[in-house]
Amino acid sequence: MLHVEHISVSLGGRSILEDVSFEAHAGEFIAILGPNGGGKSTLIRALLGLVPLHAGRVSITPSSTFIGYVPQVKTLDRSFPATAADLVVTGRRARWPWRVSVGDRDIVRRALERVGAGHLEHSSLSRLSGGELQRVYLARALACRPPLILLDEPEAGVDRVGAADLFDILESYRHEHGATIVMVTHDWDVAFHHASGVVLLNRSVVASGSPVEALTEEAIKEAFGHVGHAHGVLGGHHHG
Repeated sequence: MLHVEHISVSLGGRSILEDVSFEAHAGEFIAILGPNGGGKSTLIRALLGLVPLHAGRVSITPSSTFIGYVPQVKTLDRSFPATAADLVVTGRRARWPWRVSVGDRDIVRRALERVGAGHLEHSSLSRLSGGELQRVYLARALACRPPLILLDEPEAGVDRVGAADLFDILESYRHEHGATIVMVTHDWDVAFHHASGVVLLNRSVVASGSPVEALTEEAIKEAFGHVGHAHGVLGGHHHG
């Protein structure tokens, strides 16, 4: 499904990613973890083709695959004069829908209901909370039933209950459609309990594999420089 082969990215003359390789197969849930400034968001942008590659390549099979994308809520401008339904329709058209068809309305309604946001259909984006806006962006990503979904810290700015709902929705969608999910996250529990694979990233890949294989104390120390904040999580999991 997704093949990342030895990619490097430099922005403004500064190296952000170096020789990054990993694969995500159909039906897998890959969590990308690493320190702030380690290149995680740049990796997502590279996968979307939004930043140029200095070296390497990204291939998606089949090449016609539609990609769902959920950005970070905290980076979004909510002042745009549009409704939740307008935003969801852009997931089908990749442009603002100045006229929304009856068929589109049905698809939008179903997508919003799927993420528990059916009541927000006519709400202005400027009036939505962080959690509500994240649900609308998730509905936008799922509207075309994409086989590949990329998410950049979708739980940031969302409360614990909202984040738990988000992951339940993603799990349900993944199992129903055999979809591949690649998600940047700071949530160690998500990596252990939802992900089938983990990429531990700090400019280059420090470790990858199953959660138990990748998230060893040694790998975490190499990526973050310490293991203190991860001890509570690691202590509850067996590493063999």
